[in-house]
Amino acid sequence: MEIGIIGSGNIGSILAGYLTALGHQVFIANSRGPESLGEVGRKTGATAVTTAQAAGAKDLVIIAIPNKAAVNLPIDILSVSEAIIVDAGNYYPSRDGQIAAIEAGLTDSEWVANVIGHSVIKAFNNIVAPSLATKAVSVGSPNRIALSVAGDDKPQKWAVMKLIDEIGFDAIDGGLLSESWRQQPGEPAYCQDLDKGTLTSALQQADIRKRADNLATADDMARPYL
Repeated sequence: MEIGIIGSGNIGSILAGYLTALGHQVFIANSRGPESLGEVGRKTGATAVTTAQAAGAKDLVIIAIPNKAAVNLPIDILSVSEAIIVDAGNYYPSRDGQIAAIEAGLTDSEWVANVIGHSVIKAFNNIVAPSLATKAVSVGSPNRIALSVAGDDKPQKWAVMKLIDEIGFDAIDGGLLSESWRQQPGEPAYCQDLDKGTLTSALQQADIRKRADNLATADDMARPYL
C-alpha cells in the first residue's frame, strides 16, 4: 500500500518502521518539514515529505498528532481523499486546550472527523510507544497484546485490523466511532497491554457516567509529560 503518516513522534515513527518492513511505501511528515526528518527516514526507511504529500497517500493516511494540531492539517486534501484515514491521537485538555465539542460529548475522533471533513478509523491510540515498539509477536503467541479499532465503516475497520495483525498484535472490533471513548485516556482499556479477551472485557467495563472524571484523572497524571 501507499501510506502517509502525519506525525513523526514516537507512535508515527514506530509505525513507519513496521510498515516499511512489511513492504509498504511509506511517506512521513511533520509540521517542521521534511528537512527535519532525516534521522527518522534513516531509521525507518520511510520517505520524508510535506504534510500535504503525506495526506495525499493513495491507500492509508495515519494521523498521529495532538488533537489541537488537527485544525492545521491539509483539510482540502484530506476531505476528498479516497484513502482510509486513521486517527491515532488522544485528547488531553492540558495539552490541547478545552475543545468544546469534545467536552460536550463527542469522542475526540468524531471531532477530528468533523474538522477534516472525512470519516476516520480510531486505532493505535491505546498502546504506549515502548510497548508498540517492542512487544509485537507472531500470530498465536501467548499473551499477544490486542489493540481495539473503532469506526463506522466495517471494511475500512477490518482493513486496519488486518494491518495490526500483520504488525504483530491482535486486533478487536471496538464498535462505532461514537464508542471510541471506551479506548481513550482514563478508561480500563487504555494503555494496559491486554490480550484479546481481557481487552474485550475492559471495553465493556467502561462506564459512560465516569467518562469525564476518568479523563480528568488521566489528564492530571499525564500533565507533567505533555
